[in-house]
Amino acid sequence: MNTAGHPEATARRGLELTPFRGLRYDPDRVGSLAAVTSPPYDVVVRPDGLHHLQDSDPHNIVRLILPQADTPAARNDQAARTLHRWLSEGVLTTDTDPGLYVYEQCDGEGMLQRGVIGALRVSEPSEGLVLPHEDVMPHVVADRADLMRATSANLEPLLLTYRGNGTAADTSSVIERTIEGPPLLATTTEDGFSHRLWSITDPADLDRIQSDLARRQALIADGHHRWATYRRLRAEHGSPSAWDYGLVLLVDTARYPLRVRAIHRLLHGVRVPDALAALDGLFRVRRLEVPLAAALETLADAACVGNAFLIAGDGAFHLVDQPDAGLLARTVPADRPTAWRTLDATVLHATLLAHVWHIPEDDPSRIAYIHDTAATVDKAERDGGTAVLMHPVREDVVRDLARQGVTMPRKSTSFGPKPASGLVLRALDL
Repeated sequence: MNTAGHPEATARRGLELTPFRGLRYDPDRVGSLAAVTSPPYDVVVRPDGLHHLQDSDPHNIVRLILPQADTPAARNDQAARTLHRWLSEGVLTTDTDPGLYVYEQCDGEGMLQRGVIGALRVSEPSEGLVLPHEDVMPHVVADRADLMRATSANLEPLLLTYRGNGTAADTSSVIERTIEGPPLLATTTEDGFSHRLWSITDPADLDRIQSDLARRQALIADGHHRWATYRRLRAEHGSPSAWDYGLVLLVDTARYPLRVRAIHRLLHGVRVPDALAALDGLFRVRRLEVPLAAALETLADAACVGNAFLIAGDGAFHLVDQPDAGLLARTVPADRPTAWRTLDATVLHATLLAHVWHIPEDDPSRIAYIHDTAATVDKAERDGGTAVLMHPVREDVVRDLARQGVTMPRKSTSFGPKPASGLVLRALDL
């Protein structure tokens, strides 16, 4: 086995996952492990969630992944200084031996996810090893790259999935055997999820996992911007180096299926009556005087037939469906597969945002992308904006499009559960 980072036998065949010395919180130096964790940086709903996490513990990981200061440069400098201080104070400590990490999440209601965290070789798109399914926003990639340069660290893993054979193959057999021992850490976060982490350092076990994954292809489930950041930073540094690799969690969805949820849109400064008025004659609009759960059921039924959305923000829900065929023909690009052209996200971005509402999809002053459904509605009602609620896309549709090399509109899906940030970090200067 080669843990130094360049096993030639696997570099050209498949996924190359290598051990690393994880940075982890010393439980004796923090209030609780749950209090220092956070959802991924792009799931934290600002400012409510950010302030809540900052207040939960002075060492919460959000102070690294979403530092707060007046300028981008000051934010990144603050994150770097905070990381170095926590290391010098022993708040974060480095594991003695390099290893891979088994990570388990469970919600107590039947949702169980297990996977392996490691440093994955950053491959080129032409290799077809790591498949994106969404476009990225350049300013977000630039922001994440600046933060990683400043801290010289991968602060949170992105989530990748692969399809095993659904049985106790090499990786799964190592995982199942590893979890029989005591975990490195165990905690339950306020969302009800329990989290456990184990290390794998035995050379034979590492060989089994690496050999198994060397035959696999991965789909980016969550973390497109971080993967694009890894690729940018790898190109900036001479190879071989620690920048050739990025922190990931790999989950076999044949054995541990993920949930696929929608990511919703919040239109800033757009009143619901104005948003609906612009749809007159272009979509069917029906007002629903029902609670959120019932409105989402109605949306699901409508989405089985064709493109459908829920508009909210004025105290009610409005089902928007049955788009005009001529409108779609004029606005949706014709040079893509039918599966892409009929996506709700495609119609939202190509037709509604670009041609009906005239809202740039990458302007954060005009549009926000929010994972939590209720939070999107609440913020729209508080701010006088318009919430656009989406129905989730099936995983098989996502994977099929990715294999065709077709990317979906940005923020089209939310795979979960997402790994908690703060359980294990990777320093690139060790």
